[in-house]
Amino acid sequence: MNVLEIQGLTKKFGDFIAVDNMSLNIQEGEIFGFLGANGAGKSTTINMISSLLRITKGEISILGRSITKNSLFAKSNIGIVPQEISIYEDMTAYENVRFFAGLYGLRGALLKERTEEALEFVGLSDKHKSMPKNFSGGMKRRLNIACAIAHRPKLIIMDEPTVGIDPQSRNYILNSVRKLNEMGCTIIYTSHYMEEVEEICTRIAIVDHGKIIAEGTKEQLKAIVTDTKETWIVIKSDESPPIEQLKDIPGVLSVRFEENILKINSVGEVNNLNRIIQQLIKDGVEVRSVEEQAPNLETVFLTLTGRKLRD
Repeated sequence: MNVLEIQGLTKKFGDFIAVDNMSLNIQEGEIFGFLGANGAGKSTTINMISSLLRITKGEISILGRSITKNSLFAKSNIGIVPQEISIYEDMTAYENVRFFAGLYGLRGALLKERTEEALEFVGLSDKHKSMPKNFSGGMKRRLNIACAIAHRPKLIIMDEPTVGIDPQSRNYILNSVRKLNEMGCTIIYTSHYMEEVEEICTRIAIVDHGKIIAEGTKEQLKAIVTDTKETWIVIKSDESPPIEQLKDIPGVLSVRFEENILKINSVGEVNNLNRIIQQLIKDGVEVRSVEEQAPNLETVFLTLTGRKLRD
């Protein structure tokens, strides 16, 4: 069963096409990674699914029912964990969850039960009387999740839920995503941390210029770039060496420098490592180690879009 169906979805802002005739199906029980660099159309798509933006053209259905013709049904079956934390600092944790759950029509004993249940799920039961203004960033993120799940939605959209938090809170949230999925929730997950997507998502779509340019499991996406290879060259200096000369070497597709590591993507069948090392020596660059990397999602993304996810 498809929890979400998108057919021919288009969004225009004047003459600018932010989402361009996009079609997508997400099945029940999936953790679906939705990847795109800034400006790719990812957030615009999410806002249309959430009914925060009007659709220019096309159709979105939740559980087989159009969101434009059945807006209350759609909203009651969607939970949104926004990128920007959306909680009230001057209300207790309990009051926050109770308020948001009440927006979905929960009342009385059921409202109380679901509020307590959501706080327990995110590990904040002991903080139910505390004000979020005194919470750490990770605790605020967890409260944000509690506010989105108390009404037990079938589809949960998590838009960058681990931005700006410590590793412990990040692991807690990732484990929460898995648990929600085990409980029967279908999840759309966006992140600029490629390793998160690779770790938890069952299927992934890459969006660029308003279109889905690749879709499939991790293994299917990685198979797209088997004709390329990535070489990591660790150098002594943390200052970027001359890169333009490296780009001119036959077979080199892209070069980037991150934390004293040159990351060079090349055509798989071209043996150009000697030329690369010779160029670095010529430029006076001291090489510490060389390692060929197995294809990962970041390699796929760079190959298909030509830019980093955070660009």
